[in-house]
Amino acid sequence: MNWLLPEYVADALPQEAARIEGLRRMALDLLRTHAYEQVMPPLLEYLDSLLTGPGSLLRLRTFQLVDQLSGRTLGVRADMTPQAARIDAHLLNREGVTRLCYCGSVLHALPASQVSSREPIQLGAELYGYAGLEADIEVIRLLFALLQAMKVSVSCIDVSHVGIFRALARAAKIDETREGELQGLFHAKDIPGIRACCAALAEPYRSAFMRLPELYGDAGVLDTAMLYLPRIPEILPAIESLRRLRSELADLPLSFDLADLTGYHYHNGVVFAAYSSGFASAIARGGRYDGAGKVFGRSRPATGFSMDLRSVARLLPSLVCANAILAPCAANFPALSDEIARLRESGEVVVELLPGQTRSEGPLCDRWLVEDNGMWRIEALNGD
Repeated sequence: MNWLLPEYVADALPQEAARIEGLRRMALDLLRTHAYEQVMPPLLEYLDSLLTGPGSLLRLRTFQLVDQLSGRTLGVRADMTPQAARIDAHLLNREGVTRLCYCGSVLHALPASQVSSREPIQLGAELYGYAGLEADIEVIRLLFALLQAMKVSVSCIDVSHVGIFRALARAAKIDETREGELQGLFHAKDIPGIRACCAALAEPYRSAFMRLPELYGDAGVLDTAMLYLPRIPEILPAIESLRRLRSELADLPLSFDLADLTGYHYHNGVVFAAYSSGFASAIARGGRYDGAGKVFGRSRPATGFSMDLRSVARLLPSLVCANAILAPCAANFPALSDEIARLRESGEVVVELLPGQTRSEGPLCDRWLVEDNGMWRIEALNGD
């Protein structure tokens, strides 16, 4: 059947496409007002460039092909964030703070989940060149403002700090293999697996790892963490950073999940995820990834977020196909072309019937153009 598409790949039909495009335009306009400059990285890059630095963990998600011009292996981008880091570090090469945003299709060799598309439309914003917590505060507040503008109901923004888990692993002298295994168990919320993996660890680290999945909820979680986690020097500033976020972002629906290690090998500071009551998984994720540009020649502080506009669009109500004007075929009325052009220039949607079409064959509109003594006026269309 030639009309079948690959699994987890789908067309965007008119209503969905209209929602996605509306979100894209609105989001980029909002980001521009916050001084985030749009960049458009290429869909294809040489694989060794695409999977360098922050992109190295994307190998299994990246489609590969051979460039018939150079003979080298190309990759289709699976994430635009590493490309933005490359642009900041290697092409722009600015001093001080740089704010970038982007929106475009990415391609995944495997779907992220059973309900995910393999061709997400990734929208993101990144802030480079500022190591202070103020940058994290800015991007979290920006994400919330963006979702509000999209009319998405945000139930909570979960915040964590990967430095807590990393400090525990270092203090417990866990090797890299065991650390990766334990991180995977935390990501899967596999409590029995975590217990078995930590069984041979010395105290207080075994109890600390078992306590992390319980440290989820409001700001009281941070007080509990101070009581039960060992006094490792790296843990104290991480928790203080989370406390300050709670104070600075008191008007946002923040919660805390100290066992959230999504992007653990990529992030190295504050991480966050936004959730909506209408969607099972996070609708947007972000966090700090300092040093991402090092492989491109400049190690820069970095933080940001991204989301899939296809997923966000599914949270929005269906559009009503109305607010358009139905016009007779202009070939039959010479002066009508000028009126149609005038209406379109003013922002109206005008559907012109083709020769031989009747009103009943036209698309759904709520008004139509009626001739009255050589003049054209707009009347309500009752659908008769």
